[in-house]
Amino acid sequence: MASKVISATIRRTLTNPHGAFSRCRHLSTAAAATAVNYEDESILMKGVRISGRPLYLDMQATTPIDPRVFDAMNDSTIHEYGNPHSRTHMYGWEAENAVEVARIQVAKLIEASPKEIIFMSGATEANNTAVKGVMHFYRDTKKHVITTQTEHKCVLDSCRHLQQEGFEVTYLPVKTDGLVDLEMLKEAIRPDTGLVSIMAVNNEIGVVQPMEEIGRICKEHNVPFHTDAAQAIGKIPVDVKKWNVALMSMSAHKIYGPKGVGALYVRRRPRIRLEPLMNGGGQERGLRSGTGATQQIVGFGAACELAMKEMEYDEKWIKGLQERLLNGIREKLDGVVVNGSMDSRYVGNLNLSFAYVEGESLLMGLKEVAVSSGSACTSASLEPSYVLRALGVDEDMAHTSIRFGIGRFTTKEEIDKAVELTVKQVEKLREMSPLYEMVKEGIDIKNIQWSQH
Repeated sequence: MASKVISATIRRTLTNPHGAFSRCRHLSTAAAATAVNYEDESILMKGVRISGRPLYLDMQATTPIDPRVFDAMNDSTIHEYGNPHSRTHMYGWEAENAVEVARIQVAKLIEASPKEIIFMSGATEANNTAVKGVMHFYRDTKKHVITTQTEHKCVLDSCRHLQQEGFEVTYLPVKTDGLVDLEMLKEAIRPDTGLVSIMAVNNEIGVVQPMEEIGRICKEHNVPFHTDAAQAIGKIPVDVKKWNVALMSMSAHKIYGPKGVGALYVRRRPRIRLEPLMNGGGQERGLRSGTGATQQIVGFGAACELAMKEMEYDEKWIKGLQERLLNGIREKLDGVVVNGSMDSRYVGNLNLSFAYVEGESLLMGLKEVAVSSGSACTSASLEPSYVLRALGVDEDMAHTSIRFGIGRFTTKEEIDKAVELTVKQVEKLREMSPLYEMVKEGIDIKNIQWSQH
């Protein structure tokens, strides 16, 4: 009986045009969506029906794995399946060697020593380990942390956790362009400041902080400097010595590597000390116990090596696409604002706000383009992004922000299609907006005194 059920299931899957095998056929790059007409193969997912797989422009959330990274991981899966911590036989030595090669590859990308690379499950774990670990180790003399209001949530939540333990935290505001005020940073440092944590490239608005200047200030005051570089490595040149960082968090899946693996750079000279979050076998210099995920680590290393070789080409390609996207939208729409500095910005991140448009409607209307909104419009709260609020963006504009993420595999055809779909949806929503009608008639809606009935 069981065999008959299994056979029937397999038969249905093979004959079903939307079955598992059919879905594999669609798992290509988003470029295929612009070349193939999927209108007769619509997809229903989470109650939304679309004509085919959407264009992928959400590279700050995650990147597709590079086929060359996949090949390296696949080869390692077959041949290096031993436990990298087994020191008594060849299988363990092979896996250990694969991990150490990856450690060298990651270290080269950031101009560090391989001995300073601690593999972890990702940037969230690395950020938690850095922020909590340093303050816990120096808790007898250091009680104060400095960070910014625009950090990633895992850094902000780690700081709030420290506050619950009795530590004090200063959350620095940023300027309207998203950059840190260096004078304000200097004034915030106290004798008991144990850590400054400022991210290199903001995940939401792509702003690149003045890392060398921040590092210099921290060095002058003898305060350890930690940075969340998950959005920076492999995209902009990173040199831990020039930046004067003591700790740096990294992630593989932001640079076309696998999910589930990252690293923490921990400076050796002058040495920075920290307590581990987990206890166990004492792997990774005692800072991250647990068996290393060999194949994911191999993939991380391969992604770093590719990024080092292709960073210059990638930046040139992505910059051209970013300009194509921004100019294409601005040629056809008014009231388009770029959030964050354009002078100090990673080119693959373009965060735009569209005036006189409801953000939730815009995002839902762009179902054929996979993008993210700066507004928490899909949650129970309709509060705008805390990052945009920190920049002083008006609440109505913050609600309409869309983050376009451009990457290594993005094509010109995808950008042109994204421009077409975005313009079409914004124009459609503005046609229904009484506010936009008033603006076109020359009425200054900010000076209108609204009355309640």
